Amino acid sequence: MNLDRFWTAFTYRDYRLLWTAMVTGSMVMWIRILGTAQWLLDETGSAILVGLIGIVQLVVQVPALLWGGTLADRTNRKRQMTIAYATIGVTLLTLGILDLQDLLSPVHIYLGIAICATAQMFAGPARAALLPIIIPEKILMLAVSTDTASANAAAIAGPLLFALVAATAGLEYAFLLAGSMALFAASLPLQIKAAGRAKREDPTDNTSTVQRTLEGLRYVSRHPILPGLFLLDAGITMASFYREILPVLALGMFAGGASATGFLGAANSAGAIAGSFVALMFASYRAKGMLVLYASFAYGVILFGFGLANSLWIGVVLIAALGAADAVTVAVRQTTVILTTPDAMRGRAHSLMILAAQTANNVGTIWVGFWAAAIGAANSMVLGAFIAIAATALIGWYWKPIREFRSED
Repeated sequence: MNLDRFWTAFTYRDYRLLWTAMVTGSMVMWIRILGTAQWLLDETGSAILVGLIGIVQLVVQVPALLWGGTLADRTNRKRQMTIAYATIGVTLLTLGILDLQDLLSPVHIYLGIAICATAQMFAGPARAALLPIIIPEKILMLAVSTDTASANAAAIAGPLLFALVAATAGLEYAFLLAGSMALFAASLPLQIKAAGRAKREDPTDNTSTVQRTLEGLRYVSRHPILPGLFLLDAGITMASFYREILPVLALGMFAGGASATGFLGAANSAGAIAGSFVALMFASYRAKGMLVLYASFAYGVILFGFGLANSLWIGVVLIAALGAADAVTVAVRQTTVILTTPDAMRGRAHSLMILAAQTANNVGTIWVGFWAAAIGAANSMVLGAFIAIAATALIGWYWKPIREFRSED
């Protein structure tokens, strides 16, 4: 593979702006995720209250994603991104100021999480739908691969930056930094020269937002492979999602604080980058469905080992391997959506893919938070491993299209 090709997308000015906004926004998201979870754990000492983050996000993200994806197919995507990032910036700055004044409470944290999570769901589909407008179709897959690797790199930088700022200055300054970064990201989309609106196949089409959202749901539900892939991801993630509850795992498994949380988060993202390259090595492997099943089984086995880890550094290595296994499944899902979805449906298809993943993530956060409080953090990971392996075996056996799915040569 010629690594110079990964720089091709950066020769386009509009892509450089879109890429910078994405990377900055990803770092902000991770600082927000870890900062809010760490604050709740430090102030309340309750793994259950940290797990409630999943409920808050689940409530707001479902309608936000459905609406955001539909708007991305009908309105100005650049403006949608700018409003979303600006909203996140103002919210995080407010949390930081309240914390500085010793006025921050769990209610404020949950409200801030709800606002930020909603805004992120508007930014994602808009960006995904804008990408094909500014990048030629012949290098679209290259740009997507560049985005994937860059997002994972940002997911390393974000937790490390959080760990540095939280350990040296305090959580309040982590919120203030993330808010400032989000406002910077908000300034970039409107500088893009390409048109922000998708070309409508029928300019006279006055279909309502609700009808177009339902149209997207029907498209995905009838897709021959996407429902099965989404179900497989949900079955595993709901029993084992650990990313938003890393402070609980760091404390319960390794007696660590914000620094341990940052190291675990960064290692997981580093593993995801490695997994992205592994997925590229298997780009010509036609049995993509079986590749997902193999990676899912590997995820369950590694998760079992992570639950038994007795030192932070062993945990760091194993959580990196978890990120790698997960990255393979993510790469297959994203590639399938891109290659099998028409342009006029891309915003809605992307939003539904993220909706399935985020719903599973939020349920998983609630599940892991509950079981970590009930049986311990390590045991919650072991339990999740058994469920993940069983779910992969059952879905792989009963959902025949996954086993039979083959990509084109």
